[in-house]
Parts: sequence; C-alpha cells; structure tokens
Amino acid sequence: MTSSLPHKKYREVQDFPVSASRSPQAAKVFLPLLTTALLCSTPRLMAQSHWVTPGPNGKLVYAHLQTGDHIADFSSAGYKGGGVALPSVPAKRTVAPSGKDDTATIQQAVDEVAKMPLIDGFRGAVVLAKGTFHCSGTISITSSGVVLRGTGDDAQGTSIVMTGDPHLAIRIAGTLNQQLAGKPATLTDAYVPSGTNTFHVNDASGFHAGDTLLIVKPITPAWVHFMGMDTLGNRKGKPEHWISGSLEVRRRISSISGNTVTLEVPLMDSYDAKYLGAGSVTVTKVEVSGQVSEVGVEDLRITAPGRSITLGQPEFDGLKMDDAVDSWVKALSFQETTSSVGINEGTERITVVKTDVVNRVPIVGAAKPFDFESNGQQILFDRCTGSGDNTFFFATQAKQQGPVVLLHCHFTGDSHVQPHQRWSTGLLIDSSEAPEGSIDLMNRGMMGSGHGWAIGWSVIWNCTAKSFATNTPPGTANWSIGNRGEELDPPQPAFEGAAAVPLHQGIIDSSGTPVKPQSLYLAQLSERLGKSALKNIGYE
Repeated sequence: MTSSLPHKKYREVQDFPVSASRSPQAAKVFLPLLTTALLCSTPRLMAQSHWVTPGPNGKLVYAHLQTGDHIADFSSAGYKGGGVALPSVPAKRTVAPSGKDDTATIQQAVDEVAKMPLIDGFRGAVVLAKGTFHCSGTISITSSGVVLRGTGDDAQGTSIVMTGDPHLAIRIAGTLNQQLAGKPATLTDAYVPSGTNTFHVNDASGFHAGDTLLIVKPITPAWVHFMGMDTLGNRKGKPEHWISGSLEVRRRISSISGNTVTLEVPLMDSYDAKYLGAGSVTVTKVEVSGQVSEVGVEDLRITAPGRSITLGQPEFDGLKMDDAVDSWVKALSFQETTSSVGINEGTERITVVKTDVVNRVPIVGAAKPFDFESNGQQILFDRCTGSGDNTFFFATQAKQQGPVVLLHCHFTGDSHVQPHQRWSTGLLIDSSEAPEGSIDLMNRGMMGSGHGWAIGWSVIWNCTAKSFATNTPPGTANWSIGNRGEELDPPQPAFEGAAAVPLHQGIIDSSGTPVKPQSLYLAQLSERLGKSALKNIGYE
C-alpha cells in the first residue's frame, strides 16, 4: 500500500500561506525547507515537460525547436561559475561604531586592507562590529580580495544608517579593460541556435582552449525590422529607437577541433545570417583585465530614510557593483533604499544570496525603481526576498546575454519581476514567488523610453505569481513551464490613442501543475558538477 505522507508533505509545502506580513527572515528559513521538501516529493505528484525532462539514465533531455534552439544550461550562473562555496575571508581590521559619522573610518579600514598583499586571491576582511554605524557618504571597494563584513543583518547585528544628503551606500567597482588579441574570425554557420555551445568559424587557427572570445552580433536594419521594432513611432514628438550598434558577449573556449569552437558556457542568443548577413558575426580573442575579483559584502543591514519621492529626485541607493568578477553579496538587508542591488555592466560570475529588500514607502509616479537589477553574465540571485508596491522586484537592462538566474526568491507586494528593455537574453526564473505581483517576459513597446522587446530565450520554471505575461519575440522563444497563476497574453503596449499591437503568446506548458525537476538550475548544476555542488551553495 502506498503511503499518503509524501502527498501530504507536498501539499503542505506548495500551499504554505503567503502574505505581505511574512518577514524576510522567515522567508530565509522557509525557502531552503521548501526546496528540500519539494526535491524529496514523490515524482508521481508532479507533471513532466517535454522541453526539459529527466531521461532514463538520469540525464536531462532537451526538446529542440525546428531551428535547433532549446532551453539552455543555466548552471554556470554564480560565483566561480556555479556550485562553489563562498569563501570565509580572515579579518584584518575591525571597526566599532563611534556614535558619529563613521564613513571616513570605515573607508580608511577598507583602504588599509586594499594595500595588503594578495594571498591566494584575498587580502582580508574589514569587520564592522555589532551596533549602529552612521554614514553620510559612500563606502567604496575598488581593489580585489577585500571583504566588508558585519555581524548580522538583523536588529541585533550590524546596521549602517544612511544620513546626510542622498547617496549610494556601498560601491564595488573595477575598471574593465578589453583588448583585442588577434585577428577576427567570422561565423560560417547559416544559423547558430540559442542554447548551443558549439559553432564554426572560417579560421580557428589563432584560438586555443582557455582563450576568451568576444562574439559580436551586428544590429542590422533587417533584424530590427524582422523583430518589428522599426515601427515604435514617436513619443511626445521624439523619435524612438530600439537598439543600434551591436550585441556583444564574452565566452571562454572549452575545446577546438579544426574550425569547430566549443564554449564552456552556452550562447543565450541565436545568430541568423538571413537577417545579420553572411560573415557579419565576428569572433575575436580578447585579453580582459581591470575587473576586481574576490570582493564580498556580508551580514549587514543598511537603512535609508523612508521618503516619498519620484524617480529623478536624489536617491538613497543600496549597493552597486561594476566591472567585477567572482564576487558576492551575502545576507544583506536593505530598508527603504530606492534602488537597492545593482549588478551592473562588466560583471561576471556573481552570487547574491539571502539578501532582502524592504520598502514600506512606495515611489510616487509611473516610473519604478529596481530592488534587484542585473546587467552582467553568469549572475545568480539565490533565496533573495523583496517587499513593496510600485517597484520592479527584479529587472534586466539592455543588450545582455546572461545566463542570469533567480532561484527560490520570494517577493510580496503589487510589483513586478520583469526584464526592462532592449533585448536581453538568457534569464531563468526558477521556483520563485510573487503571489501579489506579476512575472513577465514581455514586449514593453512604447513603455519607458520605447523599451520594445525586453527579453528572449528565457524561462519561468515552477513559479507562483498572481499573473504571468509571456510573449514570444519573432524567431525566438520564451517559456512558461509548471507555473501557478493566471497566464496573460498582452499586446505590445502603445501610447494613448494608438492601437496596441497583438503578439504571439509564449510557450506555455503545464500551467497550474509543477513539473520535475523541481528546480531546473539545481538539476542542471547537479548534472554538470555532481551533488556536492548543491551542498556547496547551501542545498541538500
């Protein structure tokens, strides 16, 4: 006789009551339990999607579109390329709160550690003691191997209270320098599908395993027309332009065989010579320097004054990271910061884990801030939470090709998880919740400054939300699989008085019923690196 216990366990976890009153700290406890319980659920209680399904040998099997595109392997998102435990860096300086403005004292300690020698990639940590620090300026980390650490992100730990004029609390920044290191080769494939890590060039003799390549896709009038983005029209008398120039991504070579190049991380966009022109996509070896690495910020609470403002007014912002690689943000709590966590251009292999954003005073007006923002590649947001109205819980920016992953994140309030503008690709939203808000992979049309198609080649997997809006861009796919919530089919937004453009709905599979594997990212990570990789990042 079959026991009913697994079914009962599964139902209790799936139907756990969600409300805006649940604290971020409670979510931190709940989400790992949810993951463990669902991974242990009996498989017969879950559906199976043919787009990604466990095969008879335990390996994941992917269905392909006619063009060869398929759901990508997202498991390289995160610190060191995923599946690597965050380091514990020895303390080199400790700072106690003074009761006065502590900005200069903290910055001095950071600068002193930054001058220490690198040992195995690290210089040391600056530890902020328990208590409240008052800061009227930005704390900047611009050297590799430096960690800023508190004693906890709750009221009994370390708090930074932002004072004075509006400013950014913490800045992590390098200066990315990318130099061409050889003659460009060109793609010879008529079509390179999204999700592949292999392509062919006219001459690979200058490439070797371990080299970093810059792959440049031109933005041609033919492609923009195919995407339907040459008819955005005028916004208040100003002509709108979707994107121009090129789409660029860096990838490291895994192996070379003749003129066949295999990459360590798959491509998250497609390359169609029909619209780009034969031989127009260039592949060039590059030397990259100037990014800071092994930088972390841990175990802090950052509090800004609660203010009712509109975007464009001076802001108290949280943390911004630019031109950084193999770095992390862990166990931070942001209270009333306007734009809270920005992982911006020039960032690669970054983990943001167990980080909370709470906003009780909403922004006024149509424009919305970002709780979490990604504009890099191989970025993992893991077990993060956000609460508030009239905000973007999470957004991508323009021209980025991922992979970017939201894993077991929980958001409360009437707000959105929504890629923002101008063609990003390679986003996975995995086992996350926005019960009062929406999760959208959409065409934003004339919204903002004419954002148009915000994203393609992206996946919403086993999530819960009030609603989902999944559009399919021309020649591309977006997937909504195993999700619970209303599936909408929105048109391309237009200005008042203009007709909205109807669009094709994305690929909707197993709506209302979760599918296995429960977490696509964790299943892909386990397959690529083994179960120890899950334990390394805090999953059993």
